[in-house]
Amino acid sequence: MNPFIYPILFGIIIGTLARMVMLKTDYRQYPTYLHGKIIHLALGFIAANLGAVAVPAILEKEYTAVTFLTIAASQFREVRNMERNTLTEMDSYELVPRGKTYIEGIAIAFESRNYLVIFTSLLSTLTYIALNIYAAVIVAFICYLLIHKYMSGSTMKDIVDIELSKISFDGAGLYVDNIYIMNIGLPERQEEILKYGMGFVMKPKNFDVRSTIANLGQRQAILHDISVSLGVVRDSGTPALVPLIKRDLDDGRIGIFILPQEKDNKKALKVLQSVPVLENAIRMPSESSADKRSGA
Repeated sequence: MNPFIYPILFGIIIGTLARMVMLKTDYRQYPTYLHGKIIHLALGFIAANLGAVAVPAILEKEYTAVTFLTIAASQFREVRNMERNTLTEMDSYELVPRGKTYIEGIAIAFESRNYLVIFTSLLSTLTYIALNIYAAVIVAFICYLLIHKYMSGSTMKDIVDIELSKISFDGAGLYVDNIYIMNIGLPERQEEILKYGMGFVMKPKNFDVRSTIANLGQRQAILHDISVSLGVVRDSGTPALVPLIKRDLDDGRIGIFILPQEKDNKKALKVLQSVPVLENAIRMPSESSADKRSGA
């Protein structure tokens, strides 16, 4: 029997289990259905196979087999494009869209998780061959801890303070705290907004965060998540009832106006605190060379 059979099987099993651990359906409702899950599990199984056979191939001096990893990388980039295109098409039918920045973040996450599966499978197989199965189990557990750490990024509660705020009208102007949101002239709409509306203010914890929460994609992600979790009182063709976020130009705070179907203050705050900080929205102006020179 080939001495690499058991290490390869071990690597494939660990890699596939790692993909199953990373595959979660949450309030973002994706992947929701069985077929979507099967696609990602099948890709994870393929990635686990590639990672598991890479080490035996090198030991057998079959160096050309490693080039399959580069082919896999190009295929996973195609998966990223597929996810981006699918979510973009779906987004046009949402009452409160995700936005392109959020979609790109999801597509990147799906691609990167396949690479994590490859590394997990590769390291587990390598340890099995070099040491024994017990050491390989320990390495697999460490890989799981690293996956758990890197698959979850920061959330809004890490970068902003969130407060419930009163919504009010000054003439036709709608305000959250003292932040102007939009102009609503019809008295009927004003009554609906005062009846169903909720307002929140996010205060940045430092100067860098001002630029991050000013990003339009990050703001759209906030509106989408809160609307999905609490529902939204609107239908197509009612622009006056669209949830909005506006920025205070003086201090960088943002005012959030929503019309939830479930008016629960505690739940709304919890949802807002859990909104992910999008990688593409993060800005760090304090790290610029100009800022460091002025500081020195």
